[in-house]
Amino acid sequence: MAKPVVAIVGRPNVGKSTLFNRIARGRVAIVEDHPGVTRDRLYKDASWLNREFTLVDTGGIEFREVEDEISKQMKFQAELAMRDAEVIIFVVDGRQGLTGTDEEVAGILRKTKKPVILAVNKIEDFTDPTVGYDFYALGLGEPILVSASHGYNIGDLLDEVIAHLPGGAGEEYPEDMIKIAVIGRPNVGKSSLVNALLGEERVIVSDIPGTTRDAIDSVFTRDGRSYVLIDTAGMRRKGKIDEPTERYSVIRSLKAVDRCDVVLMVIDAEEGLTEQDKKIAGYAHEAGRGCILVINKWDLIEKDDKTMLRFTEALRDGLGFMQYAPTIYISAKTKQRVHKILDLVNYVDEQHAMRVGTSTLNDLIREMVQLNPPPTDKGRKLKILYTTQVGVKPPTFVIFVNDPELMHFSYLRYIENKLRSTFGFEGTPLRMVVRSRKEE
Repeated sequence: MAKPVVAIVGRPNVGKSTLFNRIARGRVAIVEDHPGVTRDRLYKDASWLNREFTLVDTGGIEFREVEDEISKQMKFQAELAMRDAEVIIFVVDGRQGLTGTDEEVAGILRKTKKPVILAVNKIEDFTDPTVGYDFYALGLGEPILVSASHGYNIGDLLDEVIAHLPGGAGEEYPEDMIKIAVIGRPNVGKSSLVNALLGEERVIVSDIPGTTRDAIDSVFTRDGRSYVLIDTAGMRRKGKIDEPTERYSVIRSLKAVDRCDVVLMVIDAEEGLTEQDKKIAGYAHEAGRGCILVINKWDLIEKDDKTMLRFTEALRDGLGFMQYAPTIYISAKTKQRVHKILDLVNYVDEQHAMRVGTSTLNDLIREMVQLNPPPTDKGRKLKILYTTQVGVKPPTFVIFVNDPELMHFSYLRYIENKLRSTFGFEGTPLRMVVRSRKEE
């Protein structure tokens, strides 16, 4: 199920990133602290009063430094948020007061039917009735006075946010239908891949345009199995090909990832792995989705007998957190190897839903401990009492120990690697939760 997107917009230095961190801190979805996962994210999963949403910080977008163009940049930023978010938080500076740029952005936001919540930040005196009064002139309703740095009135702001979140869950599909999200940067060939997959099968049941989402769902069958292709392409407009657009492609991708079982992460073979690719892949990893790295436009690459090996090594180096993801080299244009993708999707989906019996799991853990005992810490030794799998999609394991603080990251990685070498789990992240005996 896709989480609604809440975008934070505003001119520079009004406290957008501070507000972003204040809202998301402590309410972030399960994230593995693995080296290689990019940390300069524009988004985090957050919740308030049991309502989940994805928070997007437009302050993280790196605009090119062009003199006297802040106004243009802010307009573009507001337009992007207006198009791709369900709720918009418009942040202004309460110390500096109303500015011309604030008025320009507000003019754009007033034209949309999206809910806009006006947050007046950097407030120090909440007792003064005149504070923030000038922002009523923006015509965006009653301003909410906050201090992001101190956390004042953030609860009131979030109450207003969730009051405007959409209540519908959108289209629901049967459990046995494999939902595939085709994600990646603009112009890497996502639409061409979708068309190649659907055109090859020629058994499309229906094309369902999303009503509250920004993707197109194509439902089809092959060999008696049903699939949904969620295509996130189509956001690139002529004349709008710019760095902010490239970075904002992550919003549509994360919406699609939330709704899928398996991700096809499309990478341009000519351009290679980019920072934006890492961000999009990182969200799929942290969301716990099965993943396949699809290297498109392979027909355009001059090759020797080691070209594919070198490219794969570069991928593994750049996506250190996603060593488990299989790769496939294709050309959506010529349909080279496209016919193999669905077989790989079926395999990854099975791995994603794999369950290991508790007795088998604990036999393996005991064998691992005998071969490689846990390290001691100041004379204290980690004892693994028992392990059990508590979930699938992704496979999630709870390891009960005498003291969770004694579990070193490297030993947890050793356990994960042994699970993979024994059972497979190809194409899926694993969740490893360490608990004490008392938490049993």
